[in-house]
Amino acid sequence: MTVTIQIRNEKPADYRQVEAMTQRAFWNLYTPGCVEHYVAHQIRSHPDFIPELDFVLLAGQQIIGNVMYTRAHLIAENGQTKPCLTFGPICILPEFQRQGFGKRLLQHSFAAAKALGEDSIVIFGDPTNYVTSGLKSCLKFHVSLPDGSYPAAMFVKELTAGALAGHHWQYQGSPAYDIDVEKAQQFNAVGTSLPKKTQPSQEAFYIISHATVTP
Repeated sequence: MTVTIQIRNEKPADYRQVEAMTQRAFWNLYTPGCVEHYVAHQIRSHPDFIPELDFVLLAGQQIIGNVMYTRAHLIAENGQTKPCLTFGPICILPEFQRQGFGKRLLQHSFAAAKALGEDSIVIFGDPTNYVTSGLKSCLKFHVSLPDGSYPAAMFVKELTAGALAGHHWQYQGSPAYDIDVEKAQQFNAVGTSLPKKTQPSQEAFYIISHATVTP
């Protein structure tokens, strides 16, 4: 049976379901437990949050994916500041992962962001999740952190070709992602107790998140 796929903006009635889905998707993935579901809960009320780029993906009537965007900034070597986007959390229910739904959701959001006049995206993540969607190493676009380093886990996508050309940029993320870790650990969107455990994906995340690319 063919399942109808729909992508639409998130509605307030979706919030709890999206947070529970996010908790399931990230639980024990990068650390024992996770905080991404609390990030989703918190950023909706932040001024940098962009409701027009908050999407859910449905298979039939079931929400199986979500992506959220906020505003961020890039500062050039001459002091010029320009806005950019960042996204996250992005998640797909575990039983629907590795079937192309995440890529489909991202491509939809890229088109929507470009239609809004946005020209660039900077994110942090696992390269295996993003390079197939057209994101590339931050080094290729001369986008660094304020300390001048180029994290291996920082990626850039130009929605408009050449949008970042001609400058070296420093990325300034949104404070929307600054969370109270204690509150995050206490926030249970699923409603039942999930066991925390250590697994190999956490070590892989530690390695990639601490690695840098050398110019």
